[in-house]
Amino acid sequence: MKLVRIPLLLACSISFSCGQIAEHTDHHTTWQHYLGDPERTHYSTLQQIDTSNVTNIKLAWSYKSGGGESGRTTQIQTNPLIVGGTLYGVNAANSLFAINAKTGKEIWTFNPFSKGNSGAGLSRGLSYWKSSDENPSRIFFSSEHNLYAINILDGKPISSFGNNGSIDLRKGLGRNTEQLSVMTRTPGTIYKNLLIQGTLVGEGPGSSPGHVRAYNVLTGEIEWIFHTIPQPNEFGYDTWPKDAYKKVGGANSWAGMALDIERGIVYVPTGSPAFDWYGGDRSGANLFANSLLALTAETGERLWHFQMVHHDLWDRDLPAPPNLFTMERDGKKIPAVAQVTKSGHVFVFNRVTGEPLFPIEEKPYPSSPLKGEETYKTQPLPTKPKPFARQLLTEADLYDPNRPSFVDDLVDKNQKTNPPTVQEKFVEITSKGQFTPIDTTGTILYPGADGGAEWGGAALDPRSGIMYVNSNEMAWIVRMKEIQEKEGEHSNIGQSLTQIHCARCHGGELQGLTGIPELKTVKERFSVDSIAIIIKKGKGAMPGMPNLSNDEVRAISTFISGISEATDHRVEETSIKVPYAMAGFGRFKDDRGFPVVKPPWGTLNAIDLNTGEYLWKVPLGHEEQLNDPNIPVSGIENYGGPVITAGGVLFIAATKDEKIRAFHMKTGELLWEDKLPAGGYATPATYEVDGKQYLVIACGGGKMGTPSGDEYRAYALD
Repeated sequence: MKLVRIPLLLACSISFSCGQIAEHTDHHTTWQHYLGDPERTHYSTLQQIDTSNVTNIKLAWSYKSGGGESGRTTQIQTNPLIVGGTLYGVNAANSLFAINAKTGKEIWTFNPFSKGNSGAGLSRGLSYWKSSDENPSRIFFSSEHNLYAINILDGKPISSFGNNGSIDLRKGLGRNTEQLSVMTRTPGTIYKNLLIQGTLVGEGPGSSPGHVRAYNVLTGEIEWIFHTIPQPNEFGYDTWPKDAYKKVGGANSWAGMALDIERGIVYVPTGSPAFDWYGGDRSGANLFANSLLALTAETGERLWHFQMVHHDLWDRDLPAPPNLFTMERDGKKIPAVAQVTKSGHVFVFNRVTGEPLFPIEEKPYPSSPLKGEETYKTQPLPTKPKPFARQLLTEADLYDPNRPSFVDDLVDKNQKTNPPTVQEKFVEITSKGQFTPIDTTGTILYPGADGGAEWGGAALDPRSGIMYVNSNEMAWIVRMKEIQEKEGEHSNIGQSLTQIHCARCHGGELQGLTGIPELKTVKERFSVDSIAIIIKKGKGAMPGMPNLSNDEVRAISTFISGISEATDHRVEETSIKVPYAMAGFGRFKDDRGFPVVKPPWGTLNAIDLNTGEYLWKVPLGHEEQLNDPNIPVSGIENYGGPVITAGGVLFIAATKDEKIRAFHMKTGELLWEDKLPAGGYATPATYEVDGKQYLVIACGGGKMGTPSGDEYRAYALD
């Protein structure tokens, strides 16, 4: 069908297909909220598809959302919204679309970029506000540093919101807007006429602060702000150095929030302070980083908080929204909130008072060997439930210790001709469990930097209090490097800045990580000027670094390009001074690419949070290249969460083997699976249209070395 282009004042494009959107909402048959509901339970009351007939579901429709680019890895991590009979999603170029939820037929698209350029970043979902008057209902959607209010019916920006339909997320943080890198991947939470929004900021030195803000859904004005890095006279200010609030970044809520509508409380998980691997310039506990915050949704007032990691040195962001549920204990019903972590733990609290509902032990841990680092003396861990991921990698846990080793970021596989065996590599490094300080030799982080739990989060059945959480079982090795920069010496400044700002993602030798490009040959693809623009502004999933001066950016781009720094491009003084940089950061694998730990490498777990006891644990996914008759199902790395239903079926994709599966919620039995056109690294959604239940998953691929895709697939019974 012919698309009609409609010009707008914004640098964007909207296209329409014939068709209408009838605004109709029903919480029980649609999926109007990120992860299903404000409580983030991932639960649906639908039960047309159940344990007896799930094997009969078939592909109902597919939609090629577009946005892929030849030669560039893209992803779709979106948990779509379904309002009435319309599905709203985001494609691989981070453009918004609306399609018929029954047929997959396109209704309209919105591209916030001129000339069809791909949007920056990723989108894991959208926020929906339903109007009760003449104001149009709207979808909130983000790209780069902009947050848009889009008319749900026609896909046009609502001009009365912000600056002709959008607001700049960099504004209102109390720092130079042009030097901030602020965006969002996870949708905000709607409470009445407020959009409570977290952000994604950098994790290196000089990053932006992660304060939480509430915006008026009609005007875009900031109604309140909660300083996650407290300012003078605010609670928690004394847990930082005196002027930290002026220059330290991070402590942001990138993972999403949960909302208790009845009580008007929003639950906000936060990430680590920046620089996330070295904290010599931020002594103290660093509230409110790595915390679960309970805030009054109307005003942003803090009710209670709990900090899961004091003075984080391990990048242990809280990775997913918490789950709200009602616990039953001793015949009483307790309003509760549960928070999963990258380390594989579940913290459970009374969500009104903040009282822990299972014991939490505060124990001492070793001090850091790095110069200037003041490790916090103790750290908290719950005694129950037991961790859903293994906590300590020992020599006895190695799967095939005599195989050659390969670490994403510590060994250049193309050049190292005689790598040590897995066992030899293991004995060279430190492996002592949780909260072991990172050193310059190499320290095991287990579970790794991507969990344990990750951004897909856990599902929680509100009827029973049973949590369902998928987990990774991958050890990582992290290693720091001292910056050998001498006063007045310029020859290595480009190398030092590259090590500080680039190595943590692109590898200690700039050789790239799985899904992240190498920089060793970037000069063959981009000019020095093009590299500088990418560093400053970002590209795709890579955020920009506008906090760096032009001279610093030039120093990095010339170093990466293999060009000696000319006199006129020397950096007289760097704005970021840290004594250590990331030298190595990656998965500990053997030469076949298998995790060094014995399987399972990924699991799905059912935990009764009323008692803290496990009901079942099964491997999730399978490494198809593994030929071991003793391991019929290996489990595998996974990204994306589960959906659970009143029909007793749990649906999850997430796995590297690019399949979507259905499990029996009571037993963990695998009931059904299907091969996807690309990996479904997103959380599915389920909904009903005209009496038929559908299951939809975004097949964006692009993670863990798998091919990218752009398709949304919906399944239903014949």
